Amino acid sequence: MAHVTIRGSVGTRLMKVLVASLTATTIAACGPGLFGDAPHEPETKGAAAHAGEPVSDEASGRDWAGYGRTFSEQRFSPLAEIDTENVSRLGLAWSLLLPDVASVSTSPVAVDGVIYFAAGYSIVHAVDAVTGELLWKYDPLVRGKKMRYAWGSRGMAYFRDKLYVGTQDGRLFALDAASGRLVWEVLTTEPGDVRYITGPPRVFDGKVVIGHGGADAGPVRGYVTAYDAETGDQIWRFHTVPGDPSQGFESEAMAMAAETWKGEWWKYGGGGTVWNAMTYDAEFDRLYLGTGNGTPWNQKVRSPGGGDNLFLCSIVALDADTGTYAWHYQVNPGETWDFNCAMDIILTEQEIEGRARKLLLHAPKNGFFYVLDREAGGLVSAEKFARVTWAERIDLESGRPVETPDARYPDGQVTIWPGTFGAHNWHPMSFSPDTGLVYIPARDMPGYYDDRGVDPETWKMTKEDVLGVIGGIVDYSAGGPGDVPPDAGQGYLLAWDPVHQREAWRRDRPGVTNSGTLATAGGLVFQGLAEGNFEAYDARDGRLLWSTSMGVGTQAPPITFEADGRQYVAILAGWGGGPNLLGSLTAQFGWVGRSYTPRLLVYALDGDATIPPTPPPARPTPIDDPGFEIDAARVEAGAFAYAVKGLCATCHGFAAVAGGYAPDLRASPVPLSFEALDSVVRGGSLERRGMPRFDDLTEDDIEDLRHYLRHRARESLASEAALWTP
Repeated sequence: MAHVTIRGSVGTRLMKVLVASLTATTIAACGPGLFGDAPHEPETKGAAAHAGEPVSDEASGRDWAGYGRTFSEQRFSPLAEIDTENVSRLGLAWSLLLPDVASVSTSPVAVDGVIYFAAGYSIVHAVDAVTGELLWKYDPLVRGKKMRYAWGSRGMAYFRDKLYVGTQDGRLFALDAASGRLVWEVLTTEPGDVRYITGPPRVFDGKVVIGHGGADAGPVRGYVTAYDAETGDQIWRFHTVPGDPSQGFESEAMAMAAETWKGEWWKYGGGGTVWNAMTYDAEFDRLYLGTGNGTPWNQKVRSPGGGDNLFLCSIVALDADTGTYAWHYQVNPGETWDFNCAMDIILTEQEIEGRARKLLLHAPKNGFFYVLDREAGGLVSAEKFARVTWAERIDLESGRPVETPDARYPDGQVTIWPGTFGAHNWHPMSFSPDTGLVYIPARDMPGYYDDRGVDPETWKMTKEDVLGVIGGIVDYSAGGPGDVPPDAGQGYLLAWDPVHQREAWRRDRPGVTNSGTLATAGGLVFQGLAEGNFEAYDARDGRLLWSTSMGVGTQAPPITFEADGRQYVAILAGWGGGPNLLGSLTAQFGWVGRSYTPRLLVYALDGDATIPPTPPPARPTPIDDPGFEIDAARVEAGAFAYAVKGLCATCHGFAAVAGGYAPDLRASPVPLSFEALDSVVRGGSLERRGMPRFDDLTEDDIEDLRHYLRHRARESLASEAALWTP
């Protein structure tokens, strides 16, 4: 059973939530199986269905109830108590240490004076927003399951006194916001498959909608599912790519999409997972999906002979009530670079050429900023916002990219900008209706692609097969693509004018995994940085107005809200998630290992609390056993076990150079002992600290890993260039 823990006394804010919850839903809020079936809301659709719901209230900044605050996903707050004139007085109001979670790459929600967030393996916390008291904690007990590519929850949703959260093992659950009691849960994926959930659900019209990830882990066919928000009963499901034609198609949209695929794509799943971006449009009662990359990445294998491969790397609009296809815009036809469109989708209304237009704003991995007419889905404009070499431009007549001759690596290999990590990844951008600017956590980072020797006729993929998905483009067979050097990319905060499609200002930022942004009516833009600072800028010109140390880096986006008449700004800080993967590129900041406890930090004007004590940044020093005789054959086998069988690089970094919360295995004493390493990897002795059990590995795999790690430690000790320099 899952665990719910209530801490301390239940204060007045929690009592208000509890009373509101009981008044609104009475006993039926407890869900089926406890006190009978929950009543359904009246059939009211679109904007009228959400009157009084904080997630639909653009005018009041009191609450932050959804991932992007409101349905528009603008991440803009109308609160202005903290502004450009007084932000220098911003100080820490309180902090809460989180020693039992490995990743806090998540955006909280805040409603009625309570902050809620799902950290690590979807462990939900409820915290008094004024005092910092932990009110309750709910653990869905994901630990103990093999979570590959699942780096933690990125967010949750609040709707009608309930919280909705997805888990890394594919469940979706609803909690009573007042007590943390489980209302219902449902498995959204198939038992034993490689799908997982890290993205936040969206809730509207009595429905909760969730997608999943997994297209980088094995043969996965993407879909999005809507459930009844009161009962958890499935309402509709929309597949994003077509399945086996011999089995028939679920909809006309899938039959249409199948015309754009070649070969026997369904044997590979196809991909197209919706692992992050979804935006509900109450005005048109539509749901916009940002779909993912293909599986396998390489189109030559996935769909030999080409084709657009709908609906990969697309914005897909659905009727929110039925899940029926409405329109789509494909960003990358025939995608073959991992250029997914899972980045956030913002809704706004702007004047273009003298006419008010209802627009959709999107800055995906591929480096172009797209403005779409959200009523019909037509392309309004698209321009490069970052360094882009794979395409010359987007043709406005056809809406298709004009690719450069080498974009599809016709000679078998190519280096292009951006690469698979994208010019903009999942870290959300924000939009200010006051300035008309979008604030993008952008980066310039190239990618190397190589499919020499790949034969689509003989290509195979197993159930859990990173080589089958990524191999043939990126070589994982020798421990991964190699360490990522500290200068492999440049991050920057970019203010972009979406109407005129041009840069307004930019500030270079350290590293490439800084946080998402927050814009406010106080004329401010907030962002957390990889180097450990939390900063505020003038939204109009980018001047740095305020900076403070968080004690550790972060990539989690900040939020702001009001409680007891006072404006607060909150951010989760902790160095985990995707940065783990990037070796020296992220290790350079010195947050590697578990010494840098994740924390929730909440700021207010004239706050005078002290930041929790934190060790200074440090670099891990590889250790060695001089008496250990390295076997070259075992090193090769260990590299394969590290990168492919165990996917150790996901948390411990490419080439065994750790970049985040997980320990650097070159510097850990555990691999010096076979028994100790076996106890951790296969025995699960550190499951409670976030290390999953990999009981499908063999004793030979463990010994091979030891030889590989000793080899990497000696290489690093022999070459100072292989270590980051502070």
